[in-house]
Amino acid sequence: MTMPSLFIAHGSPMLALEDSAYTAYLQRLGRRLPVPKAIAIFSAHWDDPQQLLTDADRYEAIHDFYGYPEELYQIRYSIPGDRKIAYEVQNLFQQSNLKFKTVPDRGLDHGAWVVLRRLYPDAEIPALELSIDSKRSPMEQYEIGKMLAALRDKGVLIIGSGALVHNLRLSGDNGPVPQVEAFDQWVSDKISQWNLSELFRFDKLAPNVRDAVPSYAAEHFCPLFYAMGAADNERTAKRLFQDRRPGALNLDVWQFGGTDLGEI
Repeated sequence: MTMPSLFIAHGSPMLALEDSAYTAYLQRLGRRLPVPKAIAIFSAHWDDPQQLLTDADRYEAIHDFYGYPEELYQIRYSIPGDRKIAYEVQNLFQQSNLKFKTVPDRGLDHGAWVVLRRLYPDAEIPALELSIDSKRSPMEQYEIGKMLAALRDKGVLIIGSGALVHNLRLSGDNGPVPQVEAFDQWVSDKISQWNLSELFRFDKLAPNVRDAVPSYAAEHFCPLFYAMGAADNERTAKRLFQDRRPGALNLDVWQFGGTDLGEI
């Protein structure tokens, strides 16, 4: 079965502890998805000018954040790697003449393990993590995701982990601020239409883009393009869930390609 490609917002590291409609949805989603052979996840928290990927037999959670409750630092998430899938990723990059480097001694940052732990709390599905490059153009990011599209036919679940709206400095005590809602509607429409020509220029065309995607957090938007690229052969998009948090932090789950999962 061809696996879908997913874009999943990870919010703050507190997603690992909170009990909310969003975390409950991620848990249900993990049970509804076809069981993947492996997972390849692009994380906004691994931003590098060179394409990097992990390659190890097992990964541990990295606690790459500060100032949170001690309980969060006590969480352990140990997940197996899959050297064969890592090799297939490398081979696909080589075929497309993309320079890359393997990083065998790295664990999973919170953009990866927090999401995976909610989807697969038993840590039984092998995974590997890939970096993003926020300095590349959206088209280049999309093309890198596209290089991995063939893996979906082999049972590999591809995930982009980030956030479409991520401005923690913009407050809104009574819910999302209006300018962020306008941006979210614009982006959602373009994704649903698979309007790449405008999506690739979101930073110039989308309303209130600097409120929703400020320069200091631009890397959170990038995983969208990697995830969409992995479903270029189907070009179908469906938002499965959204949790609009006060201020400027939206938690979205988008499905690209694959069988319609229906209501979850």
